[in-house]
Amino acid sequence: MVTADATAAPRSADDAPDALQARIDAFARQDRVHAGSLIITLFGDAVLPRGGRVWLGSVIQLLEPLGVNERLVRTAVYRLVQDGWLTTEARGRRTDYLLTAAGRARAEEAARQIYAPRAPRWDLHWRLLLTTGALAARERERLRRSLYWQGYGELPGGVFVHPSADLDATLEALQADGLGERRRDLLPLRAQRLPLRGTAPDRDLVHQAWNLDALAQAYTAFVARYAPIAAQVHTRGAPAPAPAFLARTLLIHDWRRLLLRDPQLPQELLPRGWPGEQARDVCRRLYRALLEPAERHLDERLCLADGHVPGAVGWLWQRFEPLDDECSLGTPHLA
Repeated sequence: MVTADATAAPRSADDAPDALQARIDAFARQDRVHAGSLIITLFGDAVLPRGGRVWLGSVIQLLEPLGVNERLVRTAVYRLVQDGWLTTEARGRRTDYLLTAAGRARAEEAARQIYAPRAPRWDLHWRLLLTTGALAARERERLRRSLYWQGYGELPGGVFVHPSADLDATLEALQADGLGERRRDLLPLRAQRLPLRGTAPDRDLVHQAWNLDALAQAYTAFVARYAPIAAQVHTRGAPAPAPAFLARTLLIHDWRRLLLRDPQLPQELLPRGWPGEQARDVCRRLYRALLEPAERHLDERLCLADGHVPGAVGWLWQRFEPLDDECSLGTPHLA
């Protein structure tokens, strides 16, 4: 029998499993990757700060280590062009892909939520969308799904509700989702509950409109996935440029998809011990730590069809602007 040596030195932090690489490998091993969604993340996170356009070959090279091959990229960008997210511009035998005006507007609107260091404050007004027309079941489901991915909850009677959405942006998103004709069946309202004695509180509306248990589980899973990576970066320092870029992309991809489902309810309407803010803190700190080495990777790999390498704009460094009491993960504040 072979027994462990009780006198062996304890494993050092450097000998611990590589949580960052494990996340990259796990994603690349997936049987099915939603390439279109990942490319939207790439454009919003990495391409938009460099002018919003990129050579298709760069997209292929950047995503290949995540298990997204050239065929998947070409198919996905074709669909994104058809859906109005992207457009093309030929440069000789090469082609640049760039965000359309509508795609850019949606990416910029999403960025305001994604990279905010804290959840927005509530103005105590609910945003409501009332359906006024008789929708076919298929159209109603398309409308419900589009609004769900914008964080809206649903109340009985065809009423959709959100605490802070920009109603103009909501309608523009419906247009981008191919539901522009349905806007004439919607009545947008902004309302405030009157605190009259004996009436239902705001919390009752929240419990009817959203499944907070499922959202809390998703936030808890996000923390379980990325807190070990944040701890590793804190201990070992920032990773090399290539894995930093891949980890940053996956971090924001997962975070973005979480926020799409989150109505960003005010603290006073959330259950005690809500994990959303812990998840935001993990995301904010890890992103700030990965930002600089990831940008060095983009300096080497992201170019336009004519070979030009576009630089990042200054506001990139203001993403997740550190709070006054933030402890660094080893990356200096570069704003």
